[in-house]
Amino acid sequence: MLTVKHGYLDEFGTSGTILSKDEFSVSGEVINSRKQIAESAKPNLELHYTEWSSSYTPADPIHDSYHSAAYILQKLKQVGNAANSMSYWVFTDIFEEPGPRFTPFHGGFGLLNTQGIKKPAYFSYYLLNKLGETELQNSDKASWTSKNAKGDVQVLLWDFTNTHPGDKERNQTYYIKDLPSKEKGKVKIEVDGMQKGKYVLEIYKVGYKVNDVYADYLALNKPSQLTRDQVNAMKKKNNGAPISTEKITIDAKGIFSKEFKINENDVVFINLIKQ
Repeated sequence: MLTVKHGYLDEFGTSGTILSKDEFSVSGEVINSRKQIAESAKPNLELHYTEWSSSYTPADPIHDSYHSAAYILQKLKQVGNAANSMSYWVFTDIFEEPGPRFTPFHGGFGLLNTQGIKKPAYFSYYLLNKLGETELQNSDKASWTSKNAKGDVQVLLWDFTNTHPGDKERNQTYYIKDLPSKEKGKVKIEVDGMQKGKYVLEIYKVGYKVNDVYADYLALNKPSQLTRDQVNAMKKKNNGAPISTEKITIDAKGIFSKEFKINENDVVFINLIKQ
């Protein structure tokens, strides 16, 4: 979870939170809970986490940041089968427990803001939902691979890099800045055992200024209200459509291979659609 600086963030925003540097924050707690159940008198009990997030406060701008997309996937991958369910906290920013908020982006819990604009966090689940029903063997710690009954193959991968400077600064001042992502090198994808034939290759992405509506909001100088045209423009730009589409052919060897550059906290989804 988050460590706290100066105590709990109250409704007046007079204190703040700091993203934990613990590699297994959140996920480590879930894995430990499963271990305790396994060692108990009822080792087959189900384990459901009904509220989890990168932060416990509805005034934390990490919820709006592109960093959240990779964070969500990293934690779900680490948890694996330790939990029967992990329910993200919450679906929209319409959340009035500490009192209503009045600006379009205020660090709310939601995957959507109050106008229904999709945040980067939303696209983690959007892309997870595109994975096929059969998981493929894959030893990588930051990706999933799958296929469906039609012969389509999917690869979802990401880089999670905790760029937060630590005790020097709170989330409330760090994640409201323009935070360009740095290069992390190259990723090579190789899928074998594919059916020979023609495919459509779709590539989707979430990251800095790609399906990153908060960057658009910052570029507007954080207006207290958005016009209807601004809302529509943000929804159109950040709609999760593929960033590229091309036709490819898989030969008799049945191998798909692709190499590309990746930046900090990029999320990439590759969809190979059998024709």
